[in-house]
Amino acid sequence: MMEKLIFGRYIPGNSFIHRLDPRAKLMGAIWFIIIIFLANNWLTYVLLTVFVLTAVKLSEISPKFFINGVKPLIWLILFTVILQILFTSGSTIWFRFGPVVISQEGLLNGVFIFMRFVLIIFMSTILTLTTMPLSLTDAIEYLLRPLAAVKVPVHEIALMLSIALRFVPTLMDETEKIMNAQRARGIDFGEGNIYQQMKAIVPLLIPLFVSSFNRAEELATAMEARGYKGGEGRTKYRQLEWVSRDTMIMVAFGLLSAALFVLRT
Repeated sequence: MMEKLIFGRYIPGNSFIHRLDPRAKLMGAIWFIIIIFLANNWLTYVLLTVFVLTAVKLSEISPKFFINGVKPLIWLILFTVILQILFTSGSTIWFRFGPVVISQEGLLNGVFIFMRFVLIIFMSTILTLTTMPLSLTDAIEYLLRPLAAVKVPVHEIALMLSIALRFVPTLMDETEKIMNAQRARGIDFGEGNIYQQMKAIVPLLIPLFVSSFNRAEELATAMEARGYKGGEGRTKYRQLEWVSRDTMIMVAFGLLSAALFVLRT
């Protein structure tokens, strides 16, 4: 499963989405996560789905990558959906057993929550698959720049977020290697009761933590050897350029927001 977790990976390309300014993509992803909570009926969710699928098409990335992005979180999504279905009351009751109630409204809310999770994951995946980590760092730093007026270490925050995002796939690959090594030694991660499965994870966590700390120390040494002293006084080799297509994307998100306001019940 670890090799299917694609969050934090970048796939090179020259699609319309790839060529967008990283600031536009980052603001668009955040904007989408906010306005998705405006959707409360079938029509609004259909509109959001069409919008996201259009973005997927424009990214020119295989839909398999987006489906693989959902798979590692499917059990968490289903657990949340089941809780929503079982404990949401409504006027049309289909089944009742003590505090457990299955109603038409609960089922509908469960479907909407499932769609909400999937659409958010898809939009976040578009951001990471089409944006280089360094470009994403520049976008985060630019958007947080106003906080520098109140002595917030904007550059350092952006750097930490970028490093964390960059090493997500690396840690996943490392986890997969450790799991394969432990399986070769006879450890089965999917057998036994809950206690036995949790116990089997211990040989996985310890070498993963050790590897992570070693990697962090090597990174710190490399940065120090290259004379890194923070963001003060630094110039930028990469310059962000906002063009008409980025403005067009912001207008599209504005129109989407207006449509959700009009269509919500």
